[in-house]
Amino acid sequence: MAIRTDVVRIYRQVHTWTGILTGLILFVCFYAGALTMFKEPLERWITPPAAVTPATLDRAEDLVAATRALRPEVRDFTLAVEPALAGEAPLRLTWTEDRFDPAPWAATLAPDGSVAVEQLNPSGIGLLVDFLHRTVGIPGDLDIGTTVTGIASALYVVALVSGVIILLPSLVKDFLILRVTRNVKRLWLDAHNLLGLISLPFHLVIALSAVVFGLHDHIYDTLDRVVYGGQMRAVAAASSPFRTVSKDMGPAGMLPPKEFLTRVHSLAPGFQPVSLEYHDAGTGAATVRVWGHDPRYLVRREGFVLMGAVDGRIIDTEYMPGHQNGWSATVSAFFALHFGSFGGGIVRWSYFLLGLAGAALFYTGNLLWIESRRRTERQAKGRPAGSPVEQSRATRLLASGTVGVCLGCVAGLSLTIAAGKWLSGLVDDLHAWHWGVYYTVFLGACAWAFLRGASRAGVELLWASAAATAAIPATSLLGLVMPGLWVSDGLIGVDLVALAGALAFAAMARGAERRALSGPRDSVWAAAVERPKSEMGTQPLAHPAE
Repeated sequence: MAIRTDVVRIYRQVHTWTGILTGLILFVCFYAGALTMFKEPLERWITPPAAVTPATLDRAEDLVAATRALRPEVRDFTLAVEPALAGEAPLRLTWTEDRFDPAPWAATLAPDGSVAVEQLNPSGIGLLVDFLHRTVGIPGDLDIGTTVTGIASALYVVALVSGVIILLPSLVKDFLILRVTRNVKRLWLDAHNLLGLISLPFHLVIALSAVVFGLHDHIYDTLDRVVYGGQMRAVAAASSPFRTVSKDMGPAGMLPPKEFLTRVHSLAPGFQPVSLEYHDAGTGAATVRVWGHDPRYLVRREGFVLMGAVDGRIIDTEYMPGHQNGWSATVSAFFALHFGSFGGGIVRWSYFLLGLAGAALFYTGNLLWIESRRRTERQAKGRPAGSPVEQSRATRLLASGTVGVCLGCVAGLSLTIAAGKWLSGLVDDLHAWHWGVYYTVFLGACAWAFLRGASRAGVELLWASAAATAAIPATSLLGLVMPGLWVSDGLIGVDLVALAGALAFAAMARGAERRALSGPRDSVWAAAVERPKSEMGTQPLAHPAE
């Protein structure tokens, strides 16, 4: 396809600068986003086996009644039912007494019918990766972080469109080509283009949906003023399914939990319940949301049907897979395409790999820009092609920032996952320790990168990332022989994926070492060599890398 050279040049500049402005932000969002696909297995990998109390769904009614008798003030709680459906448990009632406290309370039923109530100490690794994915880790107000990622996602859409336009003239000739040669810049460019093209539909879906998620408050505020004249909340309240719920707060009995599941099965045989969420339990206004999923439909992470807890009537199915109207189904599909909450394990693994590939896309994009600056600097100084040139301070700082932020994120997440088993049972707030370990490693890596420079820090932080990731399967191995540690049953996949990641980072570290020693001496990735600046104009390159 023929496109004028000046048009391609303009789009290349747009693609370059939108990518540079958002690359580091999107790396963190994509890498953490890949881990969110398996945050539940990660939580279970860290949770000690003793934290699970076996029971069966047949005793769910006894657990609810005994807990209500012991804690009558608790009217809002959740009963997990998915494991109990297999007859294996855990059967546990959970609730929060303070919405600002992330540690929930839990009630379990002993064989003699007594109830044990304790405050849980969740690992919080799922909350951490989700927070990083949504806010790139900006501490403080959640709205600030989501707004930043929303703006970055909007620029990301521009980068995607401009990147496709750049590739159109050579798309047929260069499509799916990966030239492995001594020209490292060409290899990075081919890898960048290959990753971008084969995952383009995924990136477009993620980018567009992330714009909506990140800027939804601003979008709603605009709609409220422009479309609804300041009455959007009133319109939403008028269409809320809760408008038909009884206001009777007097005491009233509730149906057994199994009855709700039976009625839901009759309504939708393919719906798989995972939990019952009670509100105003023990009153005439009591309701139950039966949460679950149906792999046949595109829904948010889970859908639910709203039922009356006293009489079991169906109040609303607006969020239930297969029973939604056209608008609700469209909105749910939008969420599902972003979260990958459809299609079962195949889609989940695909999104995991595409998320990692997306992180690599932004990393290689920064590397390409940094490497191309040598030619730009050479042209600006009027030097002949192939002659060495001193890199600008801005280029060196971006190179250090790239390795510090990207590898700091990788090493921080790996180390805090591994630390979860070591700290479990030894600290009062494991959730806070997860965040502390991550931010300590992340900020330390950033400082180290600027202190040591990109070439040395790039190699050292890659080895650190490999070691931190290898600590995950190593911890499981030590669980076979060390008291206080354990092997998580059925979760060997966590260890195998971490082992593969550690080997990949080690291979990247070896490659970076070779590049530092044998690559062009005027590259920011070259090993530091003390030499007079007067030699910069005459020293030959180690090999042609452009």
